[in-house]
Amino acid sequence: MTDPRGDAVEQVRASVVGGMSAGGTGVEALERICRACVDLLPIDGVSVSVMTGTSGRESLYASDEVAARIEALQFSLGEGPCFQAFDARRPVLVPDLRHSSTAAWPVFAAEIAAEPVGALFGFPLLSGAISIGALDMYRRTSGWLTATEVGIALRLVDIATVVLLGLRLGDKDGPWSDTPMRSATVHQATGMLIAEFGVPAEHALARLRGYAYSVGRLVDDVADDVVNRRLSPADLGPP
Repeated sequence: MTDPRGDAVEQVRASVVGGMSAGGTGVEALERICRACVDLLPIDGVSVSVMTGTSGRESLYASDEVAARIEALQFSLGEGPCFQAFDARRPVLVPDLRHSSTAAWPVFAAEIAAEPVGALFGFPLLSGAISIGALDMYRRTSGWLTATEVGIALRLVDIATVVLLGLRLGDKDGPWSDTPMRSATVHQATGMLIAEFGVPAEHALARLRGYAYSVGRLVDDVADDVVNRRLSPADLGPP
C-alpha cells in the first residue's frame, strides 16, 4: 500500500515552487517545509541553518522555542548534530539521546540534557559538492524514524536545499551569501574584540564562546552584552 505521505510531500514541493514563483520569500518557503516535517513525521520541532563550518552559521527558521534553543546551544559550543551532519555530509540519527553515544559532541549532549529532547535527527543540506547547511529535527520522547520516514525526511530536506540554493545563486538580497555567517550581534561583538585585541576573527569568536561556556550562557547573549556595553572586551579576558 502506498504511503499517502509521499503525495503530501509532492504537494509541499508544488506549493513551495508556486509560492516562490509568485514572489514569496525564502523564509516563507522554509516555514512551509518545516511545518510539513512536523505534520508528516513523528517529531515535535525543526530548525534550518545555513553554515560555513563551526565558526559561521545563520539560523533561518526554528519552529518553536526548544528548536531555537537547540540551534543557539550548538552555535555557542561549536558542536552538535547539525555540525556533525554538515561535516560528515550524511544524516545523524540519535533516537535515544539519553542512552546513545554522543562522543562527537559530548559537551552539547550534557547541556541539552536539561531540555525536553529525547531524540535528535540532523540532516545535511547538500547539492553535489556544495554543502549549504543543516536541518535539525527533535522529538520530546525517544524513538526511531522508520526507513519510510527517513525517506520522507530526505525528500523534504531536498526541497529545502533547492530553496536555499536558489537564494544563494539568484538573489543577492537573500538571507545569506558566500561570506562567513554568524548572527549580526555575534558578528558585531567579534569585531569589537578584534579591534580591542588585534586578534584574528576565529580567536575572537573562540573567546566569546569560551566566556559564554564558563558562565553558563549562550554566546548570542554574551555578544549582546558586549555590543550594548554591559560587558567590555576586557571583561572576557585576553583571547
